[in-house]
Amino acid sequence: MAPTIFVADLSFRHAVYTVLGSALVVHWVFKRFEPQHVAAHAILILGVPAFLTVLLLPHLPLVQATVVSFSIFWCTLLSSIGLYRISPWHPLARYPGPMTHKLSKAYLAWISRGGRRHVYTQELHRQYGDIVRVGPNEVSINMASAVYPLMGTSGLHKGPQWGARAATQAVPPLIAIGEPKEHLRRRKPWNRAFNVASLKDFEPLVANRTRQLVDLLGSRKGEVNLSKWFSWFTYDLMSDMAFGGGSEMMRNGDEGSVWPLLEEGLVNSDTFGHLPWTADYVRKIPGLGSKMKEMRNFCITRTAERVKLGNHSTKDLFYYLNNEDGAEPTPPLPQVVADGALAVVAGSDTTSSVLSNLVYCLLTHPEAYARLRSEVDTYYPPGEDALNTKHHADMPYLTAVINETMRLYPPVSDGSQRIVPYGSGGRIIGTSYLPEGTIVTVHTYTIHRDPRNFSPLPESFWPERWILANSDKADVKLVHNPAAFFPFSFGPGNCAGKGLAMQEMRMVVTLMMQKLDMRLADGFDPATYEESLLDYLILSRPALPVVVAPREIRA
Repeated sequence: MAPTIFVADLSFRHAVYTVLGSALVVHWVFKRFEPQHVAAHAILILGVPAFLTVLLLPHLPLVQATVVSFSIFWCTLLSSIGLYRISPWHPLARYPGPMTHKLSKAYLAWISRGGRRHVYTQELHRQYGDIVRVGPNEVSINMASAVYPLMGTSGLHKGPQWGARAATQAVPPLIAIGEPKEHLRRRKPWNRAFNVASLKDFEPLVANRTRQLVDLLGSRKGEVNLSKWFSWFTYDLMSDMAFGGGSEMMRNGDEGSVWPLLEEGLVNSDTFGHLPWTADYVRKIPGLGSKMKEMRNFCITRTAERVKLGNHSTKDLFYYLNNEDGAEPTPPLPQVVADGALAVVAGSDTTSSVLSNLVYCLLTHPEAYARLRSEVDTYYPPGEDALNTKHHADMPYLTAVINETMRLYPPVSDGSQRIVPYGSGGRIIGTSYLPEGTIVTVHTYTIHRDPRNFSPLPESFWPERWILANSDKADVKLVHNPAAFFPFSFGPGNCAGKGLAMQEMRMVVTLMMQKLDMRLADGFDPATYEESLLDYLILSRPALPVVVAPREIRA
């Protein structure tokens, strides 16, 4: 009887105050513990106001009491959250940024759906400065001096976006592991796979696919969408690397293939990454992240097929991921699936992005195209095997063209999100303090195009800057900051496949320059191409119509 007497004796005003107070307590729970599970959200957001309805029943009918309880509770909760986030007492109040971003990350997630977040964030930095608040607890940084302290050996843990991006995985892939010791443990097979000796073993795999690509392009003798061909090439190659083969997009096209799953999955995972609390919803609600789940199922099937083969005669990436080299105990299958999927997605989309943008830059700058071709002809004259890597690393203009392309169009334009760990006491960057729990991204795209780091022509394709930076004879006032160039990320969490990616790009570009003549298709609009470069963590690329033909070598 006691609860009934209490409810009956509680006045309407006190019942309303109780609902108000409960909403403030729930705000404190969210702020303090950041619950991430659907069940916790349901209890706090729906269960609490539903339970509090009983306090209003002595004064209102059931339906009216329910509406009043939920309305008061939700309005109070949202008002409390909103006012706190824009108040001077918020830990990030000192950092400027749009009001919409201070209130919620939802607006930036919506911006990201359009694929132009990299340009949008650059404009934010131009308007607000080097540190911009882009979320309730998140900042974007445009300071080359922040790269090492935030991403170096004593840098920060991976940020929460990776959990949502990998929500469909039973085990998170390497890129989503925030805890440094666990990341180091999981990184070991990747390091063995991409050391100097292993890269030498991979050369035949890369050479075979590169030769196939150039032969097929040469046989077309007309206009082709080079972006699509590079996507097919890198996907075929990474399937060879990660699963021992099974993909023939260059031969068969992408009809009925997994490529649409990969592209749509990237868009969805990018959106979820801005709202990491959605991870549990993606896992538990069938319709959410369907393409991501299909991609995972595909990788499970391919992994099972590769495991059945046992130890493979070719030392591909899977050979190391599954510890077939015997260096460590065999990992659980879900871990191999997760890392195999990561290799295919990260290894194919990033490299094809750089290759597409590199050819676009060369063909819109004929003088650079001619200079690179001259260098290729010097190192690999007609009859010389351009897939022999003996000279690749020694070709300065080839390296300059690749670097300049990645400076202007970094494949991961937004950078790698980090978080200041709780209990760390925060982190000082220059004269700025980042409190515990602050999510932070060093914005690659903006830093790469900042005139304080690269000038003259910071927004233009000018490979010569990389040659002049290594010369004492520069006749221009050159600003060239190597610390501001990090297209493969930085520190212990950098791209494990950097060496393979550079090997691929050098082999493809060298052979194409030696064997093919290329020009942009009639009517091609460079401005449209630039505007159609879309950032979904990885910088995707639009169609690149190029007229190709076998090269005629003149004596």
